[in-house]
Amino acid sequence: MQPQPPGEAPRRGHPYRAFVIRAGLGAAIVTFLLWRFAGRSVLHTLTREDPAWFVGAVCVYIAGQLLSSKRWQLLAGALGLGGPYWEYVRYYFIGMFTNLFVPGLLGGDAARSIYLGRQHKQLAAAIASAVADRVAGLLGLFWLAAFAAMFLNRNGLPPTVTRPVIAIGVVTIGGLAAAPWLVRVIYLLPGTLRRAGEEIALYLHRPRTMMIPIALSVGLHISLAICQWMLARGLGLSAKLTLFVLVVPIANVAASLPVTFNGLGLRETAYLFLLGMAGIGHDDAIALGLLWFAATMLGGLTGAIAFITTPTPVGQPVSSSQTPPLTSK
Repeated sequence: MQPQPPGEAPRRGHPYRAFVIRAGLGAAIVTFLLWRFAGRSVLHTLTREDPAWFVGAVCVYIAGQLLSSKRWQLLAGALGLGGPYWEYVRYYFIGMFTNLFVPGLLGGDAARSIYLGRQHKQLAAAIASAVADRVAGLLGLFWLAAFAAMFLNRNGLPPTVTRPVIAIGVVTIGGLAAAPWLVRVIYLLPGTLRRAGEEIALYLHRPRTMMIPIALSVGLHISLAICQWMLARGLGLSAKLTLFVLVVPIANVAASLPVTFNGLGLRETAYLFLLGMAGIGHDDAIALGLLWFAATMLGGLTGAIAFITTPTPVGQPVSSSQTPPLTSK
């Protein structure tokens, strides 16, 4: 991605308008669910949550972000960006904290890219590493969801649910395998798009570079399933962990759609149907979704420590031409 020229004022868009629309839509979906399925009963269900299980789930969530930080470090290192692991942890948690106040995931990705890019004077490479990190996270999510749909579907989720998930997994595996050939399309793009794509092309030349980060992503999403199993235990539910390894990735595929703020409403709706098919009541399913939203918000707030204690790197980032290329093998 081409950095903004120093003297040029940034273009003013309407990111907060989109943010308000997404947040409002998510709140509207949750309000409808509470109205449709007896909101008082859902709120009463929330009071059953054992605080110890909830705090434990938040801790596991935070630990999962340490995996994400390592994933990002590996992807940045492939572009020649150095730095110790705890530097990436600090910047990653700053991105988590930024996501609570800046519209969309791009807010947090932009923040951590700026910190890393200024620190190493390679802004374009830092942005490319954050984009690759986001892609690796989605691929890990899609692959785990497809695996769970094929081998863990003991609760009888219908083919209308499992087949699209499996199809997405197969398509993304094929896309990554074909990356060295697909990369040629980038060089056919016009000006700005081509320059932005050239950084990402460095990963596409060697898709094996993505394999360990994707494996870390799978571990991360398993930890998220454990978090939500813990929240269910806190509510007194006896559902097995394998149910959440199956349902949570599928629900997160739906929640990853950029329609509402942090998947609010989409995740609760997915839980309502998927967990309902496994015999969990509507009140418990909606409560689980709301508890998970609260846990991720609290987890994101821990990034305030890194935000306050980490000085903002200064200096003018250099162009991406100083990033060592990845040659195909």
